[in-house]
Amino acid sequence: MASIHVLGLVCFSLILSTHSVLAALDYEQALTKPLAAIDYEQALTKPLAAIDYEQAFTKPLAAIDYEQALTKPTSAIDYEQAFTKSLAAIDYKQALTKSLLYFEAQRSGKLPPGQRVQWRGDSALKDGSDAGVDLDGGYYDAGDNVKFGFPMAFTITMLSWSTIEFASKLETKNELSNALDAIKWGTDYLIKAHPQPNVLYGEVGDGGSDHTCWQRPEDMTTPRTSFKIDEQHPGSDLAGETAAAFAAASIAFKDKDPTYSGKLLTHAKQLFEFARSHAGVYQNSINVAGQFYSSSGYEDELLWAAAWLHRATDDKSYLDYLGQAGNTGGARTVFSWDDKFVGAQVLVAKLVLEGKVPADSGPWSQYKNQAEQFICSCIQKGNNNVKKTPGGLLWFLPFNNLQYTAAATLIATVYSEYLSPKRASIQCSGGIVQAPALLDLARSQVDYILGSNPNGMSYMVGFGSKYPTQIHHRGASIVSFKKDPSPVACQAGFDAWFNKNAPNPNVLDGAIVGGPNDSDGYTDSRSNFQMAEAATVNTAPLVGVLAKLA
Repeated sequence: MASIHVLGLVCFSLILSTHSVLAALDYEQALTKPLAAIDYEQALTKPLAAIDYEQAFTKPLAAIDYEQALTKPTSAIDYEQAFTKSLAAIDYKQALTKSLLYFEAQRSGKLPPGQRVQWRGDSALKDGSDAGVDLDGGYYDAGDNVKFGFPMAFTITMLSWSTIEFASKLETKNELSNALDAIKWGTDYLIKAHPQPNVLYGEVGDGGSDHTCWQRPEDMTTPRTSFKIDEQHPGSDLAGETAAAFAAASIAFKDKDPTYSGKLLTHAKQLFEFARSHAGVYQNSINVAGQFYSSSGYEDELLWAAAWLHRATDDKSYLDYLGQAGNTGGARTVFSWDDKFVGAQVLVAKLVLEGKVPADSGPWSQYKNQAEQFICSCIQKGNNNVKKTPGGLLWFLPFNNLQYTAAATLIATVYSEYLSPKRASIQCSGGIVQAPALLDLARSQVDYILGSNPNGMSYMVGFGSKYPTQIHHRGASIVSFKKDPSPVACQAGFDAWFNKNAPNPNVLDGAIVGGPNDSDGYTDSRSNFQMAEAATVNTAPLVGVLAKLA
C-alpha cells in the first residue's frame, strides 16, 4: 500500500511540474485524497516526452531505486504483520479445542478408552510402587517425564478457574466435558497423592536423572522415585496450592457431579489445615524439586487456598483468615505457579465488588488496590508497567515468558467479567480503565500468541499454517511406539531424535511454547528449551480466555 502512494505521488508531481504549477499545489489535499480519486492510468500512460525530468528532479534518475520504492514497504511499518492476519479472523474455537487436546498428550498412567491423542500410550504404570502407594496418572509437567506436584496443582487450579468462569461458553462450544476431563485427570491423581490428611506426594521421578535421557514416556528407563511431605517434612506451599486446586475443582464439578465435588472439598480442607499447622517451603523436604520448581515462599499459597475455600464453602473462617493476613502481597510483577498473590487479590477484589466485604476498611481495599495495580501495569497505565515487545507482547521474564503472559491474560479476562455487571472501572495512575479495555488487552495477547506477530508464527503448536515444529518434548520428538515399538535407549534418544534437525514426528496440538524473546525473535530449535519447551502451566490459563473469545 505504501509503494502505491509513492508511485502515485511521484507521477502526480512529474505531471504537474511540466505545467509549472508546483506553487499552486495543495499538498494536504494530495496526501489525504482517496486513492480512487487519483487517475493512475493517466499518470502512467502519459507520453514520456511530455515530462521534463530534468526540471522535475535535480537528482540523477539512476540514483532512484524504483524497484525498491515499489516493492519494499516503509521501514517504520511492518505491513506483513499488519495485514496478513487481518485477512482472516482468528479461529478461537479451534484454538480452544486444541488447548484442551494438549492435556491428553501430557497424560501419565493408563490412558482411557476415549483418548484422542493417538500417538501416546500407557506409561509409568508402576508409579508409587516404591512407597506402596498407587500414584498412576496425573500429568507430565512439560517436555520431560517427571510428575512435579507443585506446577501440576497450579495447572488444575487454572483449568478449574477457566471452567468456573466460562462454563456456559465452554458448553456452547461443546468443550465443557473436555475441560472437566482435563481437570479430573489431575484431581484423580492428586487424590491418590493425598492418602492421609497430613501426607502428600509431591513428585514422582527425578528431574536430574530424567534430563540425562531422551526417551518416550512409554519406554523410559529412568528411576520413578516417589517424594512426599508430611508432619516431619512440611511443605505449606505445595499443600496450599493443592488445597486451592481441590477447592476450585470442587466448584467446577458442583453441578455435574456433586458427590465428586464433595470429595474434592474434603481433601481441600484437610490440606489447608496441614499447610497452616506445619509451616515450611516444600523444597526443603523434597530437595530434588528445588532445581526445577523452587518455591519463593508459602504465604501466597495459603491466601490463595483460603480464597478458593471461601468461594467453595462460604465459610466465614476462611474469610477471617484472609482478613487477618499480615501480608496481602503488595503490588506484584507476575502471576505464576510460584507467585499466587495476584490470584488471591483478584478473588478478594471480587468480594469487594459484590459488596460481600467492606470496600474501605481493613485489608479488603488493599487486596483490591493491589490486584488493580498489577492489571494497570499490564495495560500500560500503571506506575511500573510490564515491558512489551515491539510487536506488542507482554514480556515478563526470559525463561518461558508465555506462561506469565497467559496467566496475566486470564487475570485481565476474569476481572473484566467481575467489573462488567457492576459497571465498575479501575482508576489507574494513567487513567480510568473499563471492562472492555481489559478484554481488548486479553484479545491482543491471544492474537499475538496465535500468529498476529512480527514472525507471523503461532506459538500454539498445531494452530495455523506456521508454528514451532521442533518442540522440546520427549514424546513428541520421538516416533510413536505405535509406529516403531523398538525401545529408545537413554542416550540413543539424543543421537537419533534430540539432535535431529527435522520437525517432530508427532504434533503436540495445543501446546504453548515458551515463546519469543523481548525483541520478538524466536528460534525453532529443540535445544532452545527457554523458547521451545511447552508446559501445562502455559496452556491452562488460556482455556478460559479462549472460551470467552470463541
